Amino acid sequence: MSRVVVTGMGIITAIGNNVAENLESLKNRKHGVGPILYLETSHKGEIPAAEIKFSNAELASMSGIDKSELYTRTALLGLIAAQEAFDSGIGKYGISDTKRTALISSTTVGGMDKTEKYYRDYLNNDKYSHFVHTHNCSDSSMKICDHLGLRHKNITISTACSSSLNAISFGARLIKHGLADRVIAGGTDALTKFTLNGFNTLMILDKEHCRPMDASRTGLNLGEGAAYIVLEAEEEARNHGKDILCELKGYANANDAYHQTASSPDGYGPYLSMKGALDMSGLEPSQISYINAHGTGTDNNDLTEGLAIDRIFGPDIPPVSSTKPYTGHTLAAAGVVDTIFSILAIREQLLFPNLNFRQRIEEISFEPIKELKPAKIDHVITNSFGFGGNDSSLVLSKY
Repeated sequence: MSRVVVTGMGIITAIGNNVAENLESLKNRKHGVGPILYLETSHKGEIPAAEIKFSNAELASMSGIDKSELYTRTALLGLIAAQEAFDSGIGKYGISDTKRTALISSTTVGGMDKTEKYYRDYLNNDKYSHFVHTHNCSDSSMKICDHLGLRHKNITISTACSSSLNAISFGARLIKHGLADRVIAGGTDALTKFTLNGFNTLMILDKEHCRPMDASRTGLNLGEGAAYIVLEAEEEARNHGKDILCELKGYANANDAYHQTASSPDGYGPYLSMKGALDMSGLEPSQISYINAHGTGTDNNDLTEGLAIDRIFGPDIPPVSSTKPYTGHTLAAAGVVDTIFSILAIREQLLFPNLNFRQRIEEISFEPIKELKPAKIDHVITNSFGFGGNDSSLVLSKY
């Protein structure tokens, strides 16, 4: 089967509107967590989040959309990131034939930012009833396809916080089996009252800036954003003279089926996903240069992920960090956001710091990296673990 490589990427988060801006923020320890400005919530001033500092109208203008009232915030964020990925991996090479270019997009909230806003109106009149059709998760995927002129395969994945890693893995399978020439894969999620209230009810939101992998952690900061990468077969990329950003060398999805929201206490699901991705890659644990951890800042995730890392890599743990203190937890987009940060780590030969770390978790053997530092980075594991124990990992390698 073909080797699968990455040839383009696009991203918008609370720390930047494109790949270059996100990289600069990572280098300068600039995070996007702060007071909520745009989301209409009673928790303004109480719960911080990594909100993208643009209104929906401004996002519509950035994406070049005329009839912005038909687009949810989730769709608008997706359009911006997918367009950058398309331009960098397809458009700049003058490729006009996109017949076998697939889109695999992921989301958890779908168009909920509109439907929750107008829910009470639906009960009394039809003024906003057209937004009901934008609620489903596939709405943003269809709008991205229309915007980019894609007519091959359009697939939407929703597996909680592992969604976009599963989108990438599924895209790789399409390419390996000859079902697509190239795939734009990733995810998009907007901040909503539903997710803010839901995570708050679960008592896993930090009222301060989150502290992943730290003994004093009390929860996560929610974020919003979108990111996509362009995947293709190595020979397809070489035939078009493309700049290959990295190789997708391994991927795996596992489920420990332990609990609706929590990982199993011994980290068995995270262990299975990392081991599966490593086995596919053909690499030994000692060859991994860096682990971009899921690292949400919750008590359960950071402990169980740490235990799984110890189990696979101990006693020689590679550098580990979570980048969620920069962007917040962007839910379905989190995996692909971390994937792009991992690709940047390989391209720049830089380790990005785990902000706010102070004290090691007693039950695990390692501390995350605390400072930006140059390093030889050949192979990276990035993790995304979702509710219901849906756990995914990728191995990305220098090309």
